[in-house]
Amino acid sequence: MAEVKLVHVWKKFGEVEAVKDMTLEVKDGEFMILLGPSGCGKTTTLRMIAGLEEPTLGQVYIGDRVVADPEKGIFIPPKDRDIAMVFQSYALYPHMSVYDNIAFPLKLRKVPKQEIDKRVKEVAEMLGLSNLLKRKPRELSGGQRQRVALGRAIVRQPQVFLMDEPLSNLDAKLRVRMRAELKKLQKQLGVTTIYVTHDQVEAMTMGDRIAVINQGVLQQVGTPDDVYHNPANVFVGGFIGSPPMNFLDASVIEDEKGVWVDFGEFKLKLTDDVGEVLREQNYIGKEAIFGIRPEDIYDAIFAQVKIPGENMVKAVVDVVEPLGSEKIVYLKVGDLSFVASFHPESQVKEGQEVEVVFDMTKAHVFDKKTKKAIV
Repeated sequence: MAEVKLVHVWKKFGEVEAVKDMTLEVKDGEFMILLGPSGCGKTTTLRMIAGLEEPTLGQVYIGDRVVADPEKGIFIPPKDRDIAMVFQSYALYPHMSVYDNIAFPLKLRKVPKQEIDKRVKEVAEMLGLSNLLKRKPRELSGGQRQRVALGRAIVRQPQVFLMDEPLSNLDAKLRVRMRAELKKLQKQLGVTTIYVTHDQVEAMTMGDRIAVINQGVLQQVGTPDDVYHNPANVFVGGFIGSPPMNFLDASVIEDEKGVWVDFGEFKLKLTDDVGEVLREQNYIGKEAIFGIRPEDIYDAIFAQVKIPGENMVKAVVDVVEPLGSEKIVYLKVGDLSFVASFHPESQVKEGQEVEVVFDMTKAHVFDKKTKKAIV
């Protein structure tokens, strides 16, 4: 097994900077997710680790070995990096059986036949493919084909697995099952794994840590709980979570009761500790961005703590989306709009005025110019 490090890595395609000054350390045995929207640089980053792209600047390490350093003229080809890659397209050989597809990388390395047979059968047992070894890929379902592609990577016993959106071609139900299988398998094997996805649910449910990327820049690295509950900036707060975090422009004001965020249509009192941070950093009287997740806004009937005038306001219900386990409710106060996730038993109706409660212990405040989290 091995850790993977990128140190000040840049990748330029002509004038386009696809990856900008990326420094990232993936621990030995860790399941690291590279998460971001299409075109953010996550696949380019993965391809530089694999050796399918050469960085423009910076160093890439696998274990203690430098595998890419353009300034020193070092570039180790993919076949010598001891990595295995699983792609979005299964990339199976259609004329070969499942057995031969899994065995193929070992045959290329001239591994003895007996050892190949042993390892293929072990991997097939692990992936539930033992009774499918004689079939051709066309005789398999999407989930089975993906397991064969995984088997071909696992059988090599590499130092690092690199996975580029391997579940995106599967239907929603199968994707959920394969997520759990893949996570369990990675823990069982203990192999360092770097997994690219644009699906934040996949990232939250599978990763030990998540590296959030936007426009080639690493925005935040942390556990799923870290990036969800303590987003480093507006982009991370808005990209992770469904529905995404609400962002409202506000003025930070202070009176004898404490520090407030004033939206014009209404205002909310911040907790004393948040108020203290804003006071210390000279944000009183300045503009800021207030952030709160939909699940932290309640129908007042179901709220445990409600303080009229401080964390409770009257809003008009615009749209209600019942989802069984919750109700997504779009609300308006004057010209301001925000989204809440209400208790499934809430009886709110479209067009109705309702009292809503903000859980101010879960509030976030971001700098208006830099979009970075203040608190």
